[in-house]
Amino acid sequence: MQVPGTGSQTARVIYTAEATVTGGRANGHGLTTDGALDVQLRRPREMGGEGGGTNPEQLFAVGYAACFDGALGVVGRREHAEVGDVSIDSRVSLLPAAERAYKLAVELHVTLPQVQDPERAVRIVAAAHQVCPYSNATRGNIEVTLTANGRTVG
Repeated sequence: MQVPGTGSQTARVIYTAEATVTGGRANGHGLTTDGALDVQLRRPREMGGEGGGTNPEQLFAVGYAACFDGALGVVGRREHAEVGDVSIDSRVSLLPAAERAYKLAVELHVTLPQVQDPERAVRIVAAAHQVCPYSNATRGNIEVTLTANGRTVG
């Protein structure tokens, strides 16, 4: 498979998600080809919408947190560290940008219940940020703030 935008070849594709969205964020519908995710898309009340559905920021918040959890598991196994039942509180904010555009900002507040050493928790979360596909896709494009057991990850 060719890597889009690079002209180079890569290893085999591990997984491809497929979905169709009609109607956009204000009054739309999203459905994955396997039918596992079927959502009504609605603009949130905070943005003048009717609410009553989900929106792209919520989906991104759930997706990023779930992906980051997986990256924590990878790092934990690599470092022989028991991370326990990880909890990630994620926030995705929609912000105005220059020239009437928009941008995102992300906060991931990670709780590693089995990691008592605060410095080790920070190292594990920092390493997961290097492994996570969402982190790699957004690096340099959006602000991502991380905490590990309440401590800022640098």
